[in-house]
Amino acid sequence: MTKQYDVCIIGGGIQGCGVAQAAAAVGYRVLLLEQTGLASATSSQSSKLIHGGLRYLESAQFGLVMDSLYERELLIKNAPELVKRVPFYIPIYKHTSRRSWQVFLGLSLYAILGRLKAEACFRKVPATKWSQLDGLSEHNLQAVYQYSDAQTDDVQLTRAVMYSACQLGAELVCPAQFIQATYQNNNYQVLYTAEDSEREIFARVLINATGPWHNEVQNKISPQIKVPEIELVQGAHIVINQAPPRGVYYVESPSDRRAVFVMPWYQQTLIGTTETHYEGNPAKIEPTEHELDYLQNIVHYYFPTYDNNIVNSFAGVRVLPQSEKSMFSRTRDTIYITNSSLPGYVGLMGGKLTGYRSTAEKTLNKVKSYLGDTTERINTRAIQLGVAPDSF
Repeated sequence: MTKQYDVCIIGGGIQGCGVAQAAAAVGYRVLLLEQTGLASATSSQSSKLIHGGLRYLESAQFGLVMDSLYERELLIKNAPELVKRVPFYIPIYKHTSRRSWQVFLGLSLYAILGRLKAEACFRKVPATKWSQLDGLSEHNLQAVYQYSDAQTDDVQLTRAVMYSACQLGAELVCPAQFIQATYQNNNYQVLYTAEDSEREIFARVLINATGPWHNEVQNKISPQIKVPEIELVQGAHIVINQAPPRGVYYVESPSDRRAVFVMPWYQQTLIGTTETHYEGNPAKIEPTEHELDYLQNIVHYYFPTYDNNIVNSFAGVRVLPQSEKSMFSRTRDTIYITNSSLPGYVGLMGGKLTGYRSTAEKTLNKVKSYLGDTTERINTRAIQLGVAPDSF
């Protein structure tokens, strides 16, 4: 017999898993289809940070920053095994474009948006302590600010969210190849293949959480709707065989003034990220030689004693709305795609790792009129997350 679900989600990244968790927590029948593996694409290629996004204040994305700071604190509280608060350092040099007073004002606003709680406070590191900052170059160094954000293992977090969704009754099919979906008679007929056989289910709500594959998947959903013009932006990271620093260093590229993080990653050091226009297959993305050199040069510039030989590298794709604005200036908030021709459908593009729970909550609010009443099992704000078992 063909199964009936309330919500079918395509895509097992952090956003799709977040929606599965939120829908299951409310008591809906949920199915998530993932083609390759949980967090197998963009959600495993992030900078591993759970943060408010200090740099987004420069492009006036105040709502995004405030929402992210709230979600950061929830995750630190509810997922202590997975999300750890870490110190962040911003060094100010004679050559850096953001002057000390600008960073001070930015951190002050960041603290205000963080509701002036103790964890939102920042300080200026005394010059007498600079020699203790992991070999940070002191040449032309004028000031160092310290504040706090958090770090996670993005794959483990995604798996933990989906595991909690399954504990609440959601179903996961992986690997599953989505074939097509058709809206008819107040339901979506969804066809997919799994275990070498074609399967059919029906769902009242359909969520497309496939990230950079969104438009490709959208073309397989009937009736067709117009989707926003998007741009794929590649972000590369390198891992060097260097003992991890005590915190995350938020530095400015000397070549183009972009913000780049130098951060601990298990027993090594992770550096990223870049922003490069990308037009290829998102499944085949790899760091370019230029990106690798760019990141190595940043390490050498700020940490001249580091061994900057690369032991690993990776790249992911971000989805940004098409615009004449610079990549830096475009919104990092989630894009929600809805259309009256597809009742109960939401396409998700972009968004931040930190805000997955809030994104899921907003997504369900957009389709709740198609789902009917149910009894909430637990509010997602109260869900405790631990490391998912290896058998999951």
